[in-house]
Amino acid sequence: MTQEPKDRSELTGVVRAAELVAVQTGSVISRTILKKTAGTVTAFAFDAGEGLSEHTAPFDALVMNLEGEADVSIAGAPHHLTSGDILRLPAGVPHAVKAITPFKMVLIMIKA
Repeated sequence: MTQEPKDRSELTGVVRAAELVAVQTGSVISRTILKKTAGTVTAFAFDAGEGLSEHTAPFDALVMNLEGEADVSIAGAPHHLTSGDILRLPAGVPHAVKAITPFKMVLIMIKA
């Protein structure tokens, strides 16, 4: 059971991670789970074939694959993720995400 405070910006209690966000046809959906000065935790759901184009972030991040398969490139190097995999995205290094199957992930960004 998900318990949410009135502002809905943070979850409390036990939550099934794969149920944080639902895959929607032809879309990439995101939901901020936690937002603090030290960093953010965001859940994403990608339909098969959808993705995020190459970009950089100013802080290190961890991708935690909850369901499905995706290809993530870091500085052009490919990484294939399957359920349960974790991948570090280094600060300032270009990266991109492409869902191979419907794909759910949690992105943890640590500001330093």
